[in-house]
Amino acid sequence: MVDSKMSSESIQRVALIGFGEAGGIVGHDLAARRLEVSAWDILFDSPAPRDVMLAKSRAAGVCPAKNLADAVTNADLVLSAVTAASALEVAIEAVPHLRAGQLYLDVNSVSPATKQKMAAHFANSPAHFVEAAVMAAFPPQRLKVPILLGGPHAAAAAPRLAAIGLNVSVADERVGIASAVKMCRSVIIKGLEAIAVESMFAARRYGAEDAVLKSLAATFPEMGWCEKLPDYLISRVAEHGKRRAAEMREAAQAVSDAALTPRMAPAAAELQDALVREIAALPDAPKDFGKNFNWRELADALEKAVKK
Repeated sequence: MVDSKMSSESIQRVALIGFGEAGGIVGHDLAARRLEVSAWDILFDSPAPRDVMLAKSRAAGVCPAKNLADAVTNADLVLSAVTAASALEVAIEAVPHLRAGQLYLDVNSVSPATKQKMAAHFANSPAHFVEAAVMAAFPPQRLKVPILLGGPHAAAAAPRLAAIGLNVSVADERVGIASAVKMCRSVIIKGLEAIAVESMFAARRYGAEDAVLKSLAATFPEMGWCEKLPDYLISRVAEHGKRRAAEMREAAQAVSDAALTPRMAPAAAELQDALVREIAALPDAPKDFGKNFNWRELADALEKAVKK
């Protein structure tokens, strides 16, 4: 049933739980739209990154909260953008502090079963849980990144979220379907990134990468294998491998929950974790994973480290 009162109320105040890449982008862009935005992140309480995180929030026009309860108290929308491993715990922690009329939007990349567990904790809450599956990276699309919504309150929430600039569509009134779309897609997207790392690094050591890329370009002429695609795919693992590995383990759980044996997703997660560790061990680990990133330079640096 659509809550007509909820669907007509505009969102003026937003609380972000998690202020990493996604939270930072959403916070900055919603504040730029003149919404009142607060944020809470566990790093706000960590001595080393605290100053950096507070400076980031000030630059974004976002008010740093004292704790999770402080962040969500007066919010119309609570948006959880933490990590796959902590998403359920954060949802459980938030429930006692929420009031009637509030939306709790979980955008974390977790399995359908995890989203369903979250929803169960909201069964007796006056706030409304809405499942969200973000279908691409926040950069470069930012607020326009496609987001699938799920659950009984998704249809009522959609126009309110669209009104503040989010690009949302309703997947299903059942919790879990939106995340199933996301997880099954991730097996291919994050799997392709992992395959690119293994293939290109091996080809580079043989001195055969140009021929491999030319062959791939001939087979898939529209993908950009001889252009920036390899740099992009490998940079995503190099920069966000730890987070991607966690997502792939959630994808593996989704496959397992469908009574299938996950094989590709766990292997991709293992490679993603391994690449992050290998990069961290480099004496001069690359810090720029943007437009100047060159996968060949990273491959050469890792090979040089192995030969020492």
